[in-house]
Amino acid sequence: MPDFRYLIVGGGMTADAACRGIRDHDPDGAIGLVGAEPEPPYARPPLSKGLWQGKDEETIWRGTAELGVDLRLGRRVVELDLAGRRAVDDRGDAYGYERLLLATGGRPRRLPGDGGDGVVYFRTLADYRRLRALASAGARVVVVGGGFIGSELAAALTRSGCAVTMVFPESGIGGRLFPAELAGFVTDYYREQGVEVLPGELVAAIEGGTVRLGGGRVLEADGVVAGLGIEPAVELAEAAGLPVEDGIVVDDRGRAGGRDDVFAAGDVARFPAKDLGTLVRVEHEDHANGHGRAVGANMAGADAPYDRLPFFYSDLFELGYEAVGELDSRLETAAEWAEPNRKGVVCYLDGERRPRGFLLWDVWGKVDDARALIAAARPLERGDLRALLD
Repeated sequence: MPDFRYLIVGGGMTADAACRGIRDHDPDGAIGLVGAEPEPPYARPPLSKGLWQGKDEETIWRGTAELGVDLRLGRRVVELDLAGRRAVDDRGDAYGYERLLLATGGRPRRLPGDGGDGVVYFRTLADYRRLRALASAGARVVVVGGGFIGSELAAALTRSGCAVTMVFPESGIGGRLFPAELAGFVTDYYREQGVEVLPGELVAAIEGGTVRLGGGRVLEADGVVAGLGIEPAVELAEAAGLPVEDGIVVDDRGRAGGRDDVFAAGDVARFPAKDLGTLVRVEHEDHANGHGRAVGANMAGADAPYDRLPFFYSDLFELGYEAVGELDSRLETAAEWAEPNRKGVVCYLDGERRPRGFLLWDVWGKVDDARALIAAARPLERGDLRALLD
């Protein structure tokens, strides 16, 4: 049985970032990484962004092995013995460790009742390659989901020459994040780009090359891709008795269950967001990199709090934004527009009109300023929004 000072369960961006955090403080300690995918860690955002715009696959690799990490790929850890500091994978191989990181991420949410393999549930490099093979010019592709991934994929596929239909239950693209007026604008904008957008619709069944909607309409499709978000992969933690609540609950050092030898980070971790005063779980690149590196450093003895509020970004054809904090279309908002729906700032407010989050719509380089306004925890003033536009 191999013994590692640090054992990382998971093979994504968080796992790679954790290895870098460890190496920042411990250049020689043995690191083992067990990942379910056959590929070593890679950057995930290009799967719905850069690779569709001509970026080469060779640019996505993170180079984790160059850090002296023992990569055990195409394997899934299925059992943890926290008392014995031992993990077992699905081939029956066991690993000893001194410190354990759970960077298990999540699995894509699936359509109700779908038991087949006709839908690409977009998450991995293999999913990208499969969708790319389907996406020949003129191919009819149904995109299920109008959120972060669905909107990016619809744009990428349309630019690749596909005939794209978007289907989602919300009233507009980004309807769970954006204020209603902005979601309506984005929906109309996508239609102008040639996307057929069908809001307020659910998928009732997928049979061969047809997609039957709840309203009765039938769509003919050469491919179906779903971007429905993820469910955190907490099974190992739950079976081991670690606290789980929409993710593995960790403290500000990334420690799970009050232990000094078990950590969790990235998509799967529910962590204290100091500036929001609550526990949150974040699924975006900035958090994967920042939290992974911070928790890896803490595994190696840094003992430093992770108190950074992560941001995220997206490109929607020629539209683009950065965002930080809590974005929820159910919250009250205040906005300042240099050009309506084209360039401006939207602030999401709590009941006392204090900022909870900011949507920086075609406004760049202002994330730190927006973070500062959230951290100040004072009622928003109109001049605050104007300052972000300057």
